[in-house]
Amino acid sequence: MLYSPTMHPLTVKSSDCTGAIHPAAIKGMQLFKAGEYWLAHEALEEAWKDENGPVRELYRAILQTAVAYLHITRNNYNSAIKMHQRVQKWIQPWPDVCRGIEIGQLRRDLDAAIEEVKRLRPDRLAGFDRSLLKPVRWT
Repeated sequence: MLYSPTMHPLTVKSSDCTGAIHPAAIKGMQLFKAGEYWLAHEALEEAWKDENGPVRELYRAILQTAVAYLHITRNNYNSAIKMHQRVQKWIQPWPDVCRGIEIGQLRRDLDAAIEEVKRLRPDRLAGFDRSLLKPVRWT
């Protein structure tokens, strides 16, 4: 699904990308890197609930990417595809790097994983190469 600006009214300003990363988001991204996608979701959800302003949607984009990856690891084709479509409205408005988080790379990694999911189709998803599930990178 291609992103359309009408999908979500989120407007990101450069000032939204300054400041520190919420500690729960850091924990979530560490769990994401470890392949603990459900726990990553939970930690990132804590950051999402605690934040005010547009940056909370950045955390939502990452946590929903974790959910998409979780569905892939559980061989849940339909939910992985659905989550990929859903996450677009939260991940697309962000610049490639925001608060040191490499969102552009995360978008590309998620898209590559979903393309492989689509190629495999439901009947061969168990053969998914999990090395395609890349961690969130940040500085």
